[in-house]
Amino acid sequence: MGTETTEEAPGVGDEQQGERTGQGEQDRGVGTRGTADQGQADQGQAAKGAGIHGTVRGTAPVPLSVLDLATVGSGFTATDALRTSVEIARTAETRGYHRMWVAEHHSMPGVASSSPAVILAHLAAHTRTLRLGSGGVMLPNHAPLVIAEQFGTLEALAPGRIDLGLGRAPGTDGATAAALRRTDRLHEGADEFPQQLAELTRFLDDDFPDAHRYARIHAIPGPVQGSSPGGVQSPNRPSVWLLGSSGFSARLAGALGLPFSFAHHFSAANTVPALALYRESFRPSEILDRPYASIGVAALAADDPAEARRQVLTGALSMLRLRTGRPGLVPTPEEAESYEFSPAERDFVDSWLVNIIHGDPDTVRRGLDDLVARTGADELVITANAHTPAVRLRSYDLIADAYGFPKDIAAG
Repeated sequence: MGTETTEEAPGVGDEQQGERTGQGEQDRGVGTRGTADQGQADQGQAAKGAGIHGTVRGTAPVPLSVLDLATVGSGFTATDALRTSVEIARTAETRGYHRMWVAEHHSMPGVASSSPAVILAHLAAHTRTLRLGSGGVMLPNHAPLVIAEQFGTLEALAPGRIDLGLGRAPGTDGATAAALRRTDRLHEGADEFPQQLAELTRFLDDDFPDAHRYARIHAIPGPVQGSSPGGVQSPNRPSVWLLGSSGFSARLAGALGLPFSFAHHFSAANTVPALALYRESFRPSEILDRPYASIGVAALAADDPAEARRQVLTGALSMLRLRTGRPGLVPTPEEAESYEFSPAERDFVDSWLVNIIHGDPDTVRRGLDDLVARTGADELVITANAHTPAVRLRSYDLIADAYGFPKDIAAG
């Protein structure tokens, strides 16, 4: 759900003042094979759908979450970017954002999030309650067993806090995707996504049929440890989401009864049709009784609206360069302001900026409110793409302030 290379993310219910859950109906979960007793199985069932619905805080219309790309700006290092990711996670946890996701990208100098599982493990060590996940892992780049092992490990490190968001595009250009997958037949990976997803889910649940060739293969950490002699079944399992920027994953998520997240921040024209398709396709499952859709939205708040404009222009220029085969670090505001855009480039930048909500906190709040009203999204996953780390970090605080979030939910 990060950049435009990432493919495949119901109406909002009655609202009340203060903090409230966006759940409405109780989630239903699925037990796993081989639990020690029925009580543990029931606990596993309850946990499987847990954490999908967030808590609405302050005057926000829906739960707010964070999408981070570990952006690397000119004059900064990847170390700087990842340290900023930690600070954003701490801010998100303290202020009451529901979850923080990181996205898989490759061969992009301005994005340091090539290894979501590694970053998530680091964020887990610096947080206590914040949900963490991938937005997303590009499943065709990986063997399903590897992802099940990685996210089973994350679940063991941060029990009850892990989301596994999955996309079917490469998260990069075709040549890099071929290097990742060691094949030039890239379309086959995308076409096989439903089968890969089914295999991954079987590994997470450890429930291949006895006759299946993988029946004796187990993703560890995982449920098999609970069914081993002396084992105790963990009640937790990563929550699986499907991500998308078109209708394919919307329809698949609906058919499987999974939560869905749409990449509005780079595919805004498709948002409403994709969400409608998701809701129309939705079938109640052991995970969800009703649709739950989040959307990724680019938003940047600053004390000075002019500074917000300067910062989002850096992201627009970075995206222009990526689209035209010149990927690099995110340029400085000064470089972006002095860049001489051709008419075609100016058209691209203008069309890109129109979908970024930016300005002072009140302007951003109104823009987010309007987006929820237009789309009926159940959750907003906010990404603050800009050159300067302090500006990105400050934006999440300002948005929280604009909605009256607590300064520290632990203290509250």
